[in-house]
Amino acid sequence: MRFKVAGLHIAVIVASLIFAVAASAGTISLVGFGDSLMAGYQLPPGDGFPEKLQAALKAKGVDISIANAGVSGDTTAGGLARIDWSIPDGTNGVILELGANDALRGIPPEESEKNLDQMIARLKERGIAVLLVGMLAPPNMGGDYAARFNPIYQKLAQKHGVALYPFFLDGVVLNAGLQLEDGMHPNSKGVDVMVERMEPAITQFLATISTVKN
Repeated sequence: MRFKVAGLHIAVIVASLIFAVAASAGTISLVGFGDSLMAGYQLPPGDGFPEKLQAALKAKGVDISIANAGVSGDTTAGGLARIDWSIPDGTNGVILELGANDALRGIPPEESEKNLDQMIARLKERGIAVLLVGMLAPPNMGGDYAARFNPIYQKLAQKHGVALYPFFLDGVVLNAGLQLEDGMHPNSKGVDVMVERMEPAITQFLATISTVKN
């Protein structure tokens, strides 16, 4: 219990520092770069992950803008092809979420890893911070595929020294009430769960951006 209370105090202090830095430095500019999970597939306008995350952070006093650069059906190869022109100059950080469609299509994980590796490298070369968002291979792809696919996000985060959120659909993937009828994409309530679970990681990510920019 003492550990939890101490952790909460630290989180509050960090958040306060972020808000103070953000207020003095101007609007923090993020881009949510990914596939249909980021784009807000079949959701009403404003219910996508970037939009709801932005609203949640603004409600806590963070001066932030999060652009939605999600493209339904995109693979890591597609993301690599558009990463340069999809992320405008002046962007402070990117939430990089790709790989789900690679796994669904059975694309060799080594190719997915190589594409993500290049995307991270290109963003870092531009001085843009990266929060890498992991995915898990679907069970029907088998244990061998999962053993090759699932670890690539941790490997890349360690290689490049970037922040990692292990699984984008945490809390949603096994709950039918938080999914669309296709059983793959989150509904509006599912996005709320994703935002709530990911917000602490985003807070830490913003602290990193503030440190880098000042």
